[in-house]
Amino acid sequence: MQPLLRPWELDDLDDLVKYANNYKIARNLSNKFPYPYTKEDGRNFLSFASDNSTDHIFAIILDNVACGGIGLHPQSDIQCKNAELGYWLAEPFWGKGIMSKAIQQIIEYGFANLLEIDRIFARSFGSNLASQKVLEKTGFVLEAKFEKTLYKFGEYEDELIYALRRI
Repeated sequence: MQPLLRPWELDDLDDLVKYANNYKIARNLSNKFPYPYTKEDGRNFLSFASDNSTDHIFAIILDNVACGGIGLHPQSDIQCKNAELGYWLAEPFWGKGIMSKAIQQIIEYGFANLLEIDRIFARSFGSNLASQKVLEKTGFVLEAKFEKTLYKFGEYEDELIYALRRI
């Protein structure tokens, strides 16, 4: 399955809410990704994604279904040569190589279109082995591990920083 990355559209609302409203997804993302995920949350996100010109946020599309999201978030100030990668995929699509293909596409997009960046980085929860595996599979290298720096749903988690540099 080859995913298509495209800008989010208002018509994606039902798919977004259907797939984003999942504790297993929310537990590995920042608190900006709410759980439960409501239609109001979806409308707010779609408004943000379509209005935010500094971030490059895309829907992951398979068979005309928005089943995940991926984006690059350029940093500022002394981190201006970096962009943070964020992503999620609907649970029914896990383990099929879809996210690896989506990450490869966003890396190519980022280095081709964000000429000011030299490094793309991603943060993974220490317990999220699938995320770590997909980052390593797509060429990211573990740069740092911070113990118990993340706090989500009442528990502390390790934070792993992976990065890929422009070749």
